[in-house]
Amino acid sequence: MQVRTPPTKDVTREGLRVAIGFPSAVLLVMGGMVGVGIFVNPAVVARSLHSPELVLLAWAVGGLMAVLGAFVYAELAARIPATGGEYVYLRDTYGPLTGFLFGWTTLLVVQAGGMAAVAIVFAKNLNLLAGGGLPENLIVVAVLAILAAINCIGVKAGDGAQSGLGALKFAAIAVLVVAGLFFAPDAKPVVDKGLKAALKAASPDTIKSFGEALIPVVFSYGGWQTANYVAGEMKDAQKNLARALLVGVLLVVAVYLLVNIACLRVLGVGPLGTTLTPTSDVLSTVFGPLGGKLAAVAVALSAIGYLSQSMLTGPRVYFAMARDGLFFRQAAAIGEGSRAPVVAILLQAAWTGFLALSGSYDRILSYVIAMNFLFFGISASCIFVLRRRDEVSGKPPLGYRVPLYPWTVSLFILICAIVVIASFWTHPIDSLVGYAIMLLGIPPYLWWRRTAKPAEIA
Repeated sequence: MQVRTPPTKDVTREGLRVAIGFPSAVLLVMGGMVGVGIFVNPAVVARSLHSPELVLLAWAVGGLMAVLGAFVYAELAARIPATGGEYVYLRDTYGPLTGFLFGWTTLLVVQAGGMAAVAIVFAKNLNLLAGGGLPENLIVVAVLAILAAINCIGVKAGDGAQSGLGALKFAAIAVLVVAGLFFAPDAKPVVDKGLKAALKAASPDTIKSFGEALIPVVFSYGGWQTANYVAGEMKDAQKNLARALLVGVLLVVAVYLLVNIACLRVLGVGPLGTTLTPTSDVLSTVFGPLGGKLAAVAVALSAIGYLSQSMLTGPRVYFAMARDGLFFRQAAAIGEGSRAPVVAILLQAAWTGFLALSGSYDRILSYVIAMNFLFFGISASCIFVLRRRDEVSGKPPLGYRVPLYPWTVSLFILICAIVVIASFWTHPIDSLVGYAIMLLGIPPYLWWRRTAKPAEIA
């Protein structure tokens, strides 16, 4: 049942309180991108590529993809600054079924699966810091419950927690970067023979390995789009969200390149490719036995920072779906005092906890790349349709517009298509299962479409 309260000056037409400013929006973008992958994936990429130049090139190419994505989503945010992000863009451009399938897979696969995996990582690192013996399942339940409770208090509390944890996370990453750049006891070369020589020596196998290395890279760069989910609660979203996307993504690209340079300087490309714990190895090399503890702290802070950001952003998609009558009506309920979508938040926490405790999250994670980049590409194509509608209606251009249109949008869509094809090539069964989960959303969509009515928003 929808909870009603008298409207106040800081409540949007969607019933949610406007409380997120530009600095917090930047941290939201960065927090959605930087999870625990950056602490592991430098080793995964170096394992596929045996040249420091090619390793850095792979991360630079992934950064270019993220920047193109920021260009695209900045225009979408400026055009449709509404709660729900991609769900709203797809609904308004291609119809409610497309938007619903995005929201369905976001809940069942993308958001909850990623959060479940990260919650397990947080529990393991907290247990390591405590010397072992802590009940990791209880830690998972506790951290999800605490973050859900904070976000149910209101968007100010959720945004404050996310910003604070995000700042701590980036402080921990800064320790890693500074240690690698300035305190490496025996610095290894970051440039070996030069990029031109590395490319000249590349073989067909090297090209294939480069393509495989891009998969963990683009996975690490994903997540910038989640800030768009809370556009309805952002101050001057048309301007601030577009700016935050561009600033946040560029900062993350710089951070990722610096982390990889630090790892290469301390370990070298060969040892980096053989380790399973690159962050721990780097910090242990610089700080000795204390380094392992510092690495666990860095990973734990990054994990809980990501969980906090996801708990703030993801539920807004299900809230928007329920508001349209395309999900359980209760998910549109807004707390009387908090003005937060409390039921959607609790649903996110409960489903994430179920996946984490059941152990099925690891399979779901393998579906994330194919599903994410399918909807990235479709969402980007919305710009073509929306600009064409403007031309037909004679509507003047408003707000931010993608530079070098249509080439930048087309290139981003092409990259998304290549990633989807590559995911089918490398993980065909998992990719097919992911799309099967998406298509299983059609029957419930038809049922909700036939029986439900849009929720009234106070």
